[in-house]
Amino acid sequence: MRIERSEFRRLVREAVAGIPPRFLHRVHNVDIVIERRPTAYDRKVAGIGRWNTLLGLYHGVPLTHRGENYNLVLPDKISIYQEPIEAMCDTDDEIREQVRKTVLHELAHYFGISDERLDEIGMG
Repeated sequence: MRIERSEFRRLVREAVAGIPPRFLHRVHNVDIVIERRPTAYDRKVAGIGRWNTLLGLYHGVPLTHRGENYNLVLPDKISIYQEPIEAMCDTDDEIREQVRKTVLHELAHYFGISDERLDEIGMG
């Protein structure tokens, strides 16, 4: 299933807009970008091999690891990878839901929630 980049971008914005305000107001200095697919470096950072699927990646220092001297830094980045999401979905609704899950998953990493904990709570 393939969709236009502008439609995919709209789905990412929709997913961000759906985050409860009590969480969203705590998100600062983070860029959410759409990329075609992960690079070899992205896969290395994520600790996955070439044949594993990577839907998104949080690049930054989680809130739980920041000290009092954490300032004057470039924005953190959340990459959402369009092609892998499209490849695993058969319908527009499936793409919408997977984008939502991926955005929430990567924002959870921003808040310091590990993959293991996300698996435990059903967001892995």
